[in-house]
Amino acid sequence: MGYIASMDHFDRLPDSVLLVIFNKFCDIKALGRCCAVSKRFCSIALQVQNVVVKVDCVISSEETSGGSSSKNRGIFGHLIRLMAGGVIKPLQALQGFLGPKKSMVAEVSHHSPGEVLKSFKEVRNLRIELPGGELGIEDGVLLKWKAEFGSTLENCVILGASSVLNPGKDNRDQNCDPERRGLLQENGASEDEDNGNVTESFYTNGGLKLKLRVVWTISSLIAASARHYLLQHIISEHPTLETLVLTDSDQQGMLCMNKNQLEEFREKPLVVSASSNRTQIPALNMKLWYSPSLELPCGMVLKGATLVSIHPSDHPVCMGTDGLLVGAFEGPFKTAASLLAKQRTYLLEMNSF
Repeated sequence: MGYIASMDHFDRLPDSVLLVIFNKFCDIKALGRCCAVSKRFCSIALQVQNVVVKVDCVISSEETSGGSSSKNRGIFGHLIRLMAGGVIKPLQALQGFLGPKKSMVAEVSHHSPGEVLKSFKEVRNLRIELPGGELGIEDGVLLKWKAEFGSTLENCVILGASSVLNPGKDNRDQNCDPERRGLLQENGASEDEDNGNVTESFYTNGGLKLKLRVVWTISSLIAASARHYLLQHIISEHPTLETLVLTDSDQQGMLCMNKNQLEEFREKPLVVSASSNRTQIPALNMKLWYSPSLELPCGMVLKGATLVSIHPSDHPVCMGTDGLLVGAFEGPFKTAASLLAKQRTYLLEMNSF
């Protein structure tokens, strides 16, 4: 009996079917392995429209070791000085990751995602996931944000809590920083003593609670605008892009851009902040909701729960609860945003920075 060579059934599939399969992969590493199989696989894999880039490790450049204090200057520098060490260094590392000449540790390549993506000319939907959020917050503190950008910030939603108590766990507040706890006691204030009402001390500029929320807000906006600025070369080199999401494995922050916002980004020059490598944040109107203790249906309790909805001043904040608030987060945090939006609303303003 003669030898019959086994048939590779993939060879029987038309290119259009293989492209559908490769689009299901999405992950840049899997697509990289496909490109290594054969010339045919490579030519088809490079035509995919859906790509996910998961960064395993960010390597900062040598210049990230110094000069961080110069990036702290500005009208808001003093306010966020306490958090600068936790914000600036990761942002510099983020610049190293997205910059065209920096390195990344990953199976698919030792180049930056910008260089890896250069060969993919048909990408329409791109998702980039960082190994962790930029904001070095204290253990137990909840801080999540979602922002949409065109050429500048269009809207942002921030959800924060001073501590999170989960059902079945020790509910003693062990997550409050000792220094912050002392300040609360010194001011005769506590996250729990308002009995469901926002006191005047919270709303006034001298209120410790409001200052803390302002720190959360500014830090989240800085992180979002830094991500926005560092996406320039990827957006310019991929005119086919229709959606772009830059998030992180901690699910701390998410920057989103749709087709119209991407087109605006390419057409209008970016206004860059003078203080660091990020786009300038315009003058803002904000709506803030606060609850000293918010219990969710799942049993989770958010202490000092805060929701902030942010829009540029030339796009006034709608007084009603919009879909952005409801759709910004998932799971119990979506429920938390919905419940907080029913609380008393406070309006704030912030100058451009």
